[in-house]
Order: sequence, then C-alpha cells, then structure tokens
Amino acid sequence: MKKILLFVLLGTSIGFAQETEVLTLPDAVSYALENKAEAEKARLDIEKGDAQISEVRANALPNLSVTGGVTYNPLLQQTVLPGEIFGMPGENISVAFGQKWNSTVNAQLTQVLFNQSVFTGLKAARTTREFYLLNAQLTEEEIIEKVATSYYQVYQAQEMLKNLQRNLDLTQQTVDIVKGLYENGLAKKIDFDRSKVALSNLSANRQQLINAVALSQNALKFMIGMPIEQPIVLPQESFAPTILPGTETVDMGERTELQLMEKQLELLDLQKKASQAEYYPSLALVMNYGYLGQGEEIPLWHGEDQGVYWNDFSSIGLNVQIPIFNGFGTKSRVKINQIEYQKAQEDYKETELALELAHFNALSQLENNLITLQSQEETVELAQQVLEDTQNNYELGLATLNDLLDAERDLSNAQNNYTAAQIDYRLAEIQLLKSQGKLRTILDNPSK
Repeated sequence: MKKILLFVLLGTSIGFAQETEVLTLPDAVSYALENKAEAEKARLDIEKGDAQISEVRANALPNLSVTGGVTYNPLLQQTVLPGEIFGMPGENISVAFGQKWNSTVNAQLTQVLFNQSVFTGLKAARTTREFYLLNAQLTEEEIIEKVATSYYQVYQAQEMLKNLQRNLDLTQQTVDIVKGLYENGLAKKIDFDRSKVALSNLSANRQQLINAVALSQNALKFMIGMPIEQPIVLPQESFAPTILPGTETVDMGERTELQLMEKQLELLDLQKKASQAEYYPSLALVMNYGYLGQGEEIPLWHGEDQGVYWNDFSSIGLNVQIPIFNGFGTKSRVKINQIEYQKAQEDYKETELALELAHFNALSQLENNLITLQSQEETVELAQQVLEDTQNNYELGLATLNDLLDAERDLSNAQNNYTAAQIDYRLAEIQLLKSQGKLRTILDNPSK
C-alpha cells in the first residue's frame, strides 16, 4: 500500500509541475509582442485613433435631437391694446395671451454644409491614427531590442556557468592527482591543501553563478511578460557571426523614428490649418418640426373636449457664422503653430543626423567586436594547450602546483572572455539591425 500511495503522489506532483518551455529568441520576441504591456497599450492607441476618426466624422454627419417640455403659467402676461381694435375708441384694454398650460415636442435636424474646422479635424484624426500605427511599430522595435539584450544576458550567464563547471572538473582532477602524489610521498601536504582550497573557492563561485543564471532568466521572463514561475530553457545556439561588417548603404527615411517625426510634422501643419480655419465662415442647415399643446389643463393627456388644443409647426433655415474680429487671437494661434512646426523640423534634422551616427558606430563596433572575437578564440586554444603541457610537466615534476593552478585560471579567464566576446558580437549585430531598421528580421531568422 505504501508503494501504491507513493506512486500516486509522485504521479500527481508530476501532473501539477509546469512543463519547461524551450525558448528561442524569435519565440521570446513573439511572446513579448503578444503579452507585454507596452505592446498592448500601443495596440489600444490604434483603436483610440479609430475612435477619434469616428468622433470627428460625427461633426460632419446629420445631428438629430428631440426636445420636449411642459410649462405652467399661474399668471398670464397681459398686453395693453388700443380699444379701436375692439370697437371701443378712446379706451385701452388689457388682454392676456396664451394658456395656463403649454406643452411642446420638437425634433431638430442640423446638417453642417461647410465648416473648414471640421474638414481639417477629419484629416488630423486620420493622420493621428497613422501616427499611432507608426508608434506601435517603434514600440515593437524597442521591445525586440530589449528582449534580445536580455536574452543574450541569460546566455552569457549560462555559458560562464558552463566554463566554471569545466574549470571545476579540471581542478577536481588536479586535486585527485595531488592527492595520489601526496599519498605516495611525492607531493607536500600544503600542495594538497592548496588544491582543495582552490576547489572550494570554485564551488562557491559556482553557486553564485547558478543564482546569476536564475536572476537573468527571471529578468527575461519579466521582459517578455511571462509568469516568473514558468520554467524555461534556452536551446544551444551557435555563436558564429551571422552578420559580417560591410559598407551597405541605408536609407534613413525608412527608419521608424523619422517616419514618426514626419507624421508629427503633418499633425503640426494640420494644427496650423485648424487655427487658420477660424477665418472661414461656417454654414449649417437647420430643420425643426414639432407639436404645441395649449389649454387650461395639462396638455399631455387631455384633448379638445377638455379645452386643450394641439398644433404642429415646422421651420427650415440656414445658419451662417462669419468671423469678423476676435482681437488677433487667431493670428496669434497661427503664429504659435508655425513656431512649433519649425521647432519640429529642427528636431527632425537632429534625429536624422543622430541615426546616421548610430549606424556608422554600429558598423565600427561590429568590426571591432569581430576582431576581439577572433583573438579570444585563439587565446582559448592557446590557454588549453598551455594547461595540457603544464599538467604533463607537473606529473613529471617539471612544474609547480602554482603553475598548474595558474594555467587553469588562465583557461577559465580565456573562456569567459571568449563568451563575453561572443555576446558582445551578437549585441553589436542587434544594434546594426536597429540602425538599418531591420530588427523585425529577428522574427524570421531561426538562427537568432
């Protein structure tokens, strides 16, 4: 029974355990674009742009409203009329007009025939939606850059842990060799103790790197919007350079940053035109149709037999508004809009220059990192050869323990430097793709 119970409990715990997710860089980026708050807010801004277009379009569509009311007049206003009207010359007669109760129901239809502000606002709303689309694209590019950087930081921590583990295995072999020599009287006890101290220090460093890997994985999961408790594993990746330095020319006009600023310029220009539209007259068609009820009783539920009479009425008119003078307010607003437009033009020039600089710097950084990567690869091979020679010499009594431990440390440092060079090169590739406006190609390239 104990064995059966243990089997059931083990099966249940396995069922509740979360399955480890293999996370490639394209998978991480896609996950972030679907779940990260910044991406979702950018999508909501696009929906907001659609709503703004509908809101502005409503000003150009017919506007229909219905109003109604009931009025009670305790004292009717009297008007003094000459008596001649009633055949009583020389006298003035007071006459009360109206009824004690009045009810009205009126439907009004208003249609804008011409309003330059409405037409300009509609263009601005459409441009605003295009602005939100470009902003969403720029947000995606920023997310891709951040995710890629965080992703390779996890790789760097994992590779450094692997390097340390290899060095730990080498040091364990050294401890075993020194122990054998010490037991056979061919080595000193201090050498044996020093080798164990070196092994203990590496074990402590290993635990620190395990924690660093866990922290970097948590940072990546936060970056892509994944639950922290979800276990992940990164597949083994070849860090051979996939993008080599070149002299490819880049059209900066394709950069999302500049396209976004172009839309900002369009919006500022439309803002100026909206201010200028205040100079234009506006024309609207207004139509009314309603019913008026009057009598001594509340008209709502009484008819002619109770002395209440209903009559319908209607009107059709054109409303024209012509601006004449508003204290130069419109002129001042147009001037302010023009200044803001000119400032945005200067920002555009500055940004274009900065993006060109970033592109040339990314090319230069890629070239330098390639040289460093090739150099560190040669250094690792040399350090490996030195360690092998030192191990042989130590066993033959031609090298000291210090020489052996130093050779192991040199190999470990060379491996860590090589790992750092690989990561730096990949990060330089990311910056080059960003400067070329091609960050989204990461999603289409399984090798990344």
